[in-house]
Order: sequence, then C-alpha cells, then structure tokens
Amino acid sequence: MLIASAALLMIVATACSTSNSNGGGGGAAKAPGAKAGVVKYALPPGSPPNWIWPFPDPAHLTPVNLPFQELMFRPLYWFGKDGKTVINPDKSIAELPQYSADRKTVTIKLKPYNWSDGTPLSAQNVLFWINMAKSQKSKLGIYVPGYIPDNIAAAKATDEKTVVLTLDKAYNTDWYTFAQLSQIFPFPEAWNVTGPGKKGTCSTSEDGCPPVYDHLLAQAKDLPSYATNPLWQVVNGPWRLKSFDTTGNVTLVPNDKYSGPDKPKIKQFVYVPFTSDSAEYNVLRAGQTLDVGYIPANALPGDKPEGGDPLQPGSNPIKNSYDMVPGFPGYGISFLVLNYNNPTLGPVFKQQYFRQALASTVDQKALLKAIYKGYGVETTGPVPLYPDSKWVPDAQKNYAYPFDIEAAKKYLSDNGWTVVPGGASTCAKPGTGAGECGEGVKQGQKLSFEFLYFAGQVSQDTYAQALKSNAGKAGIDISLHPMPGNVLSGTVVPCSGPSCTWAMSAGGWYYVYYPGGEMIFGSGAGANFGSFGDPELDKLIKATHEETGDQAMLDYAAAASKKLPGIWTPFGAGVTAYAKGLKGYLPSNPYSFLSPEDWYFE
Repeated sequence: MLIASAALLMIVATACSTSNSNGGGGGAAKAPGAKAGVVKYALPPGSPPNWIWPFPDPAHLTPVNLPFQELMFRPLYWFGKDGKTVINPDKSIAELPQYSADRKTVTIKLKPYNWSDGTPLSAQNVLFWINMAKSQKSKLGIYVPGYIPDNIAAAKATDEKTVVLTLDKAYNTDWYTFAQLSQIFPFPEAWNVTGPGKKGTCSTSEDGCPPVYDHLLAQAKDLPSYATNPLWQVVNGPWRLKSFDTTGNVTLVPNDKYSGPDKPKIKQFVYVPFTSDSAEYNVLRAGQTLDVGYIPANALPGDKPEGGDPLQPGSNPIKNSYDMVPGFPGYGISFLVLNYNNPTLGPVFKQQYFRQALASTVDQKALLKAIYKGYGVETTGPVPLYPDSKWVPDAQKNYAYPFDIEAAKKYLSDNGWTVVPGGASTCAKPGTGAGECGEGVKQGQKLSFEFLYFAGQVSQDTYAQALKSNAGKAGIDISLHPMPGNVLSGTVVPCSGPSCTWAMSAGGWYYVYYPGGEMIFGSGAGANFGSFGDPELDKLIKATHEETGDQAMLDYAAAASKKLPGIWTPFGAGVTAYAKGLKGYLPSNPYSFLSPEDWYFE
C-alpha cells in the first residue's frame, strides 16, 4: 500500500535497525502500560487520524490515516515481513495472486476470514471495492488515470472466495501486485447501504454506487460518531474502535471475532496526541505514560558516527526507561512540492531553470547534519538511496544539482531575471526566447512566495529557516507558514483556478516495494499534489509498468532526477523510543504499518 506524506519525520523505524540501550542502565524497568496491558503510542505533532473509511480523497491520504484504518480494515495484501520489503502471506487475507502466462488475467483467492458481524469475507466484498472505485474514481486519492480501476477490463466472482480480473493489457506482475492490487480493501456488505436500513446495490453493480458513496462519505465526515457508528464496527482486522475524539485521543481494543493467526496480546492500543514534539518528549522523558514515542532531532546528543550506515545509532538520552531505534518512516523520498497551477507563480515553477536554481540552494548535507543529527540520506531523484537497490541510476548517484548559490543565481540571470540577493528577484526579460523568463512569466514578476510546512516540530522550524536563508542568498524570497498536519494535508491538494493559491509545501512519498512515479508525478494523478505534468516523463512511467526487466525504471529515475518534478530534499530518519519490557516491536515494518497485535509485555 502506498502512502502519501508531507511529513518529514515519523515515529516509526525500519526493521534493519537494531535497538540501542547504550550499555544498559535500567534494563529491568517496567513499561508504563505493562500492568494494565495497554500500549500508549505517541502521535506526530498536530496529526490526529481524521478519516476512518479506507477510500480516502486526496486531502485525507495521510501517513497517519492509513495505518489507523489498517488496524481495523485489512487490505488484500499486507506488506513487510521480518523487516523485508515483501508481501507478508501470514497477515494477508488473500493468497498470493496468480497471473496467466500472457499476464492479462489475475486470480485472487481469499482466505477463510469473517467480518466481525459474522458474515464471511467474500469475493463480492472485493467486487464492492472495485465497483466503488470505478464509479467514484475521480474522488479517490490513489487514482491515476489509466491505472486501477481503469486497467481492470472485467471482474467477476467465480465462487464465494475467488475473484478473476481481466486486465486491459499485459503488465509487469511485480508492479501490478505491489502498486495496484495493494490498493484494494474488501468492503463488508454492511456498508452497502444508502441510509439507515436502506439496502444499496454497489456490491453488485457500478451503477448502484453513487448513493452508497454519498452515504458512506457523510458517515466518514462525522468524526465524533466514529466509535458509535455501527458501520465502522464491522471490521475484518485484529482491532476495533472503542473511543475516538477529533484531537487524536483514540482507543482500540481487540476484535474478538478476528479470523487471522496474529490475535492481539494486549488489552488496548491507545493513540496519544501532542501539539509539539517538545511536549511529547517531556512526557516521554518522564517515563510514566508512553510505551512508544519518539525522540525529536533537537533532543539527540549529536554524537552519531559520521559516514557508513545512516541509521547507525548514537547514544540514547533516555536509556534508563527506553530502547532507541533510528529508522526511516518508510521506503521513500522527500521533496518540496511546487504548485504548478498557482495563478501567479505557476508559470515560473514550470520553468526548469527555476527549479534548477531552487534545487541548487538546498544544502542537503548540511541539513542532514544540523537538523537530523546525521540520521537520514539525501534525496537525489524518485528512487530512494537507502536501502541501495538495482533501480538507482547513475544520474542519482551523481546528482546534477549540488548545493551552489552562485550556480542558482546564474540559472536565473541567464534566463532574464534581475537577481536581488537578500530580496526578491524580478523578471526583466519576459518572453520565450533564449535568455528570457519563459512562457507565461510576466515582466516584473517577483520570486516571492510562501512555504507551508508542519507546525509543532522544532527541527522543522530550523529546516524551514535554513531553506529560506539559502534561497534568499540567490534572490528567491520565501516566507514561512507552519500549519498543523491535518490543515496542511487539506491545503496542499491538486487544484486549479483563482483560488489555487498555495505555492510550495514540504512533501514526500512512501513506496511499497516498487518506486514507480505514477501517483506522485504522473499527469492527473490524485496524489500529484502540485499538478506537475510532463509528457516525456509520463511515457517513461508507463514503460515501468508494462516492460519486464529494470531498464525502464532506470530510464525513468534518471529523467526525473534531472527534470525536478519536485525539489529534492533530505529524507530524515526518525528515532523511535519503545519502553523496556515491551516485546514484539522489532523488527518493525519497513513501510510504517503498525502491528500492535504482535506486541506484548514481558
């Protein structure tokens, strides 16, 4: 399952990390929740879950909502096993998909699971999702024109547990499994309603989906009713919702009808919200409340060894009560999202020389050291540099736009701008010829705009100030606007017209196994938040889905690295702290998915 994210830090760790208690010091400490059997888990600052239905629009496609949904509602396939980027067959509710020799037919066999209302998990539940996705695809955050559900030419249930998909063409089977089938969440028949007591027909007919969608959408928007609405109590995952409020105080309890092998061992799993990372760390240091939290970058000692593994831990500042595990928030990248449809600045952002100039003001090495205390890696293109993979092209290993303020100024001055270091440069030579500002850029246009980023994190304030300072030296005037996470996610969405005025935001993306670009950089994609579009890149992205072998991915990644659909920024690692005495936390999921059903107290 792909996860969209604008967050630069999350409180998760990759499985290749190992805990570090830095020489003991309190190994016999009891976890705060051990006596009650309750795990309390710190949420990122200002980012409570705010969407329960696993059919999100772009505004609700966040790194907190998806793990929250998956605790209760399982997708066909679960990704991540023993810390590896593979399908976990034990946690998946379907057997591995079977492809025909021509790669145009997929057979999906469901396991003998039940919903919590006693009804069996059925092939019709899968068709329910497919019908809904086909009917309401323009409202689905993961939708990309031409991809799922468009690439499903026909879908039928051949028996109660088997779904056969006929695809519109042959696809790379790895890509189709990891990037397409991964999106499917079976919907229970209990959701096939148009109102209380009013049966719908969406599970059997695409034409019957609009009124069902409208009803479920209305229920999903009613956050205060989440824990009492009977719709959301019908689950197929190991957890069900007990209590919920809009600030992020959330309690889940075991689903006693859960069919899977990994039944919960703890009595409750509780989300604890915070407005800032400093507030969270004060609670964490006290060691009396949180079982799983995070150490903000500014609280780390800064003694991490330089070079080598970016996740090699330094010393643990709270070693008496917690073990520490550095880790990436997922298999992903970070970048600045530019709004190419901004009525004033969009024409500027569409000029590659401008993006080259802005990229040249980002000092990734310095940011990693100063902001993230060395925990993290640079982003140089669409393929993550860590862990190393066969898909990283030479263009990313030899990045074309290293930090260079003079180069940034030259990109601008060579293309018709009067550069004003410390101020806002202006377009002096409008036009589309050589040495001119480019199509749509008006004379006198100023390089002055706002940067939106996550509030409540000291490290992010420092990060934003550094971006502003360096860009200012090249005559790019950036003002700073921190926002709570859910407000930011609702603001930075694809848009058009006079009201589409946001300019630049912190951004990023977490992949599942295959680092394809269709959802974030493909023209018209729901998670292409800045509305970037490039026909050549679209063609290269398409080739990664249809061709076998690795060359298509290498070609796409090399082109995207240089085209700069986003401005690459360092991918910082988070540092999770989990209480001594809490077991089963490691190895953690490389895709950030939570499995508290596997956790227990010694």
